[in-house]
Amino acid sequence: MKRNIKLLSLMFLALALVVSGCSNASGEAEYPDENIEIVAPATPGGGWDTTARAIQNVLDNEGIVEQNMNVTNKPGGGGEVGWQYLSGQGSHTLAINSSLVIANNLLGQSDLTYEEFTPLAVLATEWISVAVPSESDIESGTEMLDRLKEDPKSLKIAVGPALGNNDHLSFVRVADEYGVDVSQLEFMIYESGGDVLNALLGGHVDAATLSLSESLEQHLSGNLNIIATTADEPIPEDESIQSWQDQGIDFTFPHWRGIMGPPDMTEEEIAYWDDTFSEMVESEGWQQVLDNNGWENYYMDSAETKEFLDEQSQMYEGLIDKAGLGE
Repeated sequence: MKRNIKLLSLMFLALALVVSGCSNASGEAEYPDENIEIVAPATPGGGWDTTARAIQNVLDNEGIVEQNMNVTNKPGGGGEVGWQYLSGQGSHTLAINSSLVIANNLLGQSDLTYEEFTPLAVLATEWISVAVPSESDIESGTEMLDRLKEDPKSLKIAVGPALGNNDHLSFVRVADEYGVDVSQLEFMIYESGGDVLNALLGGHVDAATLSLSESLEQHLSGNLNIIATTADEPIPEDESIQSWQDQGIDFTFPHWRGIMGPPDMTEEEIAYWDDTFSEMVESEGWQQVLDNNGWENYYMDSAETKEFLDEQSQMYEGLIDKAGLGE
């Protein structure tokens, strides 16, 4: 009898340990306790999609997150479809973001503001390129700007996935500083960076502004020419590529991407992702992602990201007004 009682006691103890391992001090399940969804608010192949899948792979392969993670593509509206979806989800759904989470509202294209979401991290940045078809007679960024200064509508310029993103606003900013009437520029809008690239390669536009990682391979293959970048240092793969600074214009512009959660995440949930992403960006797997994509580390935790987004909002508001795009 005593032996049975002892066995029962051990069984109850083991059960209690299992339960306590799945719960916190308040008796609630430890976060995260469900599958994690990472929303890429664009079609496969672009920068948002690449970022989402890189996060998924590194967190899984490095053993940083135990839960299953799935990437969901929700393209449309320059991120709007994906972010509208995020706004109605629980804390196990996250989404990739960039400047459009700010600009869409400033442009009057969305009722959502960046302040309605939970900032979690800024993760990486890369440089932005301006490219032309290989057969173009435009040989430099300043030559292109000279043409636009004389006639702002003389060139069709591809951008994606919407006006107001970093690719677009970096072009507006350097053109404005050069004296171009940026409110008259002819931008052709495409759904993703891949679509922008296809339009350029197909000769449907005269120039394109897109991330360096999206244009570099085709440049190295001789299918297009990169005539300027927003970089502050030489491009290792081809140091002959000229930045705006190399062409006498004191201008640099990073193209950042981050990740955010739905509204009203708890302090404990935010702290979990602070710990998770701070570990991820130090991992060998993430360093390989940066190297493979030509990205640079730009990590900010949740508090730093909130401050950064506030600063970016003020800058983008000024640029959008100059471009004549404000409401």
